[in-house]
Amino acid sequence: MAAPKQPTEVRQQEIAQAALKIIAAHGMKGLRVSAVADRVGLVPSGIYRHYRSKNALIDAVLDFIRARLAANALDVAQMEGDTATRLHALLMKQVDLISENESIPQVIFSQEVYTGHPERRAKLLGIIQGFLAKVAGIVAEGQQAGDVRREIDPAVVALMFLGLFQPPTLLWHLQGGSFDVQKQAEAAWAIFHRAIRSERSSTDVLQKKGGA
Repeated sequence: MAAPKQPTEVRQQEIAQAALKIIAAHGMKGLRVSAVADRVGLVPSGIYRHYRSKNALIDAVLDFIRARLAANALDVAQMEGDTATRLHALLMKQVDLISENESIPQVIFSQEVYTGHPERRAKLLGIIQGFLAKVAGIVAEGQQAGDVRREIDPAVVALMFLGLFQPPTLLWHLQGGSFDVQKQAEAAWAIFHRAIRSERSSTDVLQKKGGA
């Protein structure tokens, strides 16, 4: 049965997610317009109206990753609570993103993205740098609020934050999904939080525990 008509933006997101599922099951070599069409419930010409080639589908996947990262960062930026609350929420959103789209590491380190395509590699770099800038902005706000140590560089903290989930997700991918990314992320978060929180924030925690 043919898929019901969808707004262009929604359809393009469905196509990108279908492409990720196919990559997870069959690798980058298995990514074909006809396979994506079958998964979405369209004829190939329906996919070609949005993306005219496999290369265009790969670009669509990168655009999907960019959009999800930006949406996650925006969600936590608008949350109430201190910096730790927002950063922890962002970390869990990143873990969920990888868990729901297990082929993302495969895409990022693929020959079609990482090697032989300088314009696509530059696009990926821009995605990562944009995410790091948003994290650094949250950290800087925390410094102004007094719950993050003022002497540390927000850009360095942002890169450390990336390390809370990127290496574990790579291990998860290499081990066929058996590595517990969430458990590792939570354990790493506890160390990360202790390293960045201000003395005032630490005192507040102790007072809350003492008054409990």
